[in-house]
Amino acid sequence: MIGCREIDDYIQQVREGEYPVCQDQLRLCDLVEKAFAEEDIYVDEEQLRKYLSKEKFFPFKLFPWEKFVFTLHNCTYWKESGLLRWPDLLMYLGRGAGKNGYIAFESFCMITPTNGVDCYNVDIFATSEDQAKTSFDDVYEVLESRSDRMKKFFTWNKEVIVNKATRSKFKFNTSSPKTKDGQRPGMVIFDEYHAYEDYKLVDVAKTGLGKKRYSRSTIATTDGKVRGGPLDDLKDQVTEILQHGMKDNGLLPFMCHLDDRSEVDDPWMWYKANPSLQYFPTLKQTLEKEYVDYKINPTGNASFMVKRMNMPMTFDKESVADWEKIKACGRALPDLEWCDCVAGIDYAKTTDFVSAGLLFRHKGIYCWMQHTWICKASLDLPKIKAPLDDWRDAGYITMVDGEEIPPELPAEWLAEQAQNYNITYLGIDNFRITLMAKALREAGFDTDRGGANNIRLCKRVTQNRYVPLITSLFNTGKINWGDDPMMSWYTNNACVETFKDNQYYSKKDPERRKTDGFMAMVAAICASEDLIDCGEESSMDDFQVFAF
Repeated sequence: MIGCREIDDYIQQVREGEYPVCQDQLRLCDLVEKAFAEEDIYVDEEQLRKYLSKEKFFPFKLFPWEKFVFTLHNCTYWKESGLLRWPDLLMYLGRGAGKNGYIAFESFCMITPTNGVDCYNVDIFATSEDQAKTSFDDVYEVLESRSDRMKKFFTWNKEVIVNKATRSKFKFNTSSPKTKDGQRPGMVIFDEYHAYEDYKLVDVAKTGLGKKRYSRSTIATTDGKVRGGPLDDLKDQVTEILQHGMKDNGLLPFMCHLDDRSEVDDPWMWYKANPSLQYFPTLKQTLEKEYVDYKINPTGNASFMVKRMNMPMTFDKESVADWEKIKACGRALPDLEWCDCVAGIDYAKTTDFVSAGLLFRHKGIYCWMQHTWICKASLDLPKIKAPLDDWRDAGYITMVDGEEIPPELPAEWLAEQAQNYNITYLGIDNFRITLMAKALREAGFDTDRGGANNIRLCKRVTQNRYVPLITSLFNTGKINWGDDPMMSWYTNNACVETFKDNQYYSKKDPERRKTDGFMAMVAAICASEDLIDCGEESSMDDFQVFAF
């Protein structure tokens, strides 16, 4: 027993198992109990009681799980330093659990004198204004419903709420990250963190923390469709903390989800994803209706698994491969210098993206390395939320000035690579060859039977023959592109389309989700029929010398 009712009651509820909980809930209880047993920390009970007394202003009562995380996040301190033990909270909950109500209550508390810090601003962030305003509007309505009394303590309008005694402000944000520099929040909140595709706004929002005592952050989210973004990174960190013993570094990971996809067919297991479900019978009825729709059409009703059960649909009929299989391609590449390889090039427009790469076979694994050129004048660039600047700094991208990407750039890149690798063939889409033919010929690649004759043109029908092979390579873990995060992005942006029993690759979103690096790899695979395995070990018998 820890000695704090809000913590002990919830741990007991989890341990006794009146309702199912996921394994991460049990692991969190282990983490919290271990921390109180081994660390010099304590709960400020007086502060906690003052905070919880503010429930009377709200049209709901906090659930046991909400009191549990609130206590650990906001009222648990290191004895020596007086700093918060868990200043960062992640609430990963199935849709309908009441996360916005929790955010509203916590935000309200943090701007009051109970927090003990003047000018302790609370900023809530989301990718849409409607989402960012949800919890803010909840607090606004609390003040409006008791306006005669609340006017003594607060001023408020539709954009900001201010506590008169502390001068602390609560407001919402959805604007460009450029407008957020220089702010000094005491607390930042991210609502529906799954929607962020990169760290631009996240980094700017969190950079302002640390300038106020008791700086905090709260992330409240379901899962979503974005793969490889900040949420996936955070989930990987939580796995290391809860399953592999990594130090939590002040992160309190409150995770609620199914433990296995098959559990969706047992309504009793749904409580694992939503710790509030037992208190919401109407919500349970809604889930039962949504489940019927999901079983009839899983693809069309994927949000039931993704958002209600927090089980991302990592594979569907259109995806090239399961996201976990795509991530698994990021292994260290072997030494491939002087090995045989096949090159691949792909682009839709030279005013957009152009990708080129080299494909090797090494001990049965297809190894791929690519480079991308991006036209700075591309009209699609403002719509792309991937971390292109980071990938440029890592060497995977060259940004090109001017109105288009000169064909000489990828051709010259291939010529440079030929100084270190033996490029036997080049695969390229037959519709793309015309523009690049001259530059490629100067680099040593042509289709002339009397010349090098080392270009293999790939048509859509060619893809149809190789889609099953590429699918098998992903399923068996036989594709490797090293530490290139851009290839995971490219591949996840591609999909398989079927037309009259023929399959070929296309884009999920033509403007925001580029596939050039993946399609260059596909072109190389289509041209790799004669590619030898450079990792096969030769027997000394192959080099016997005979004397006569």
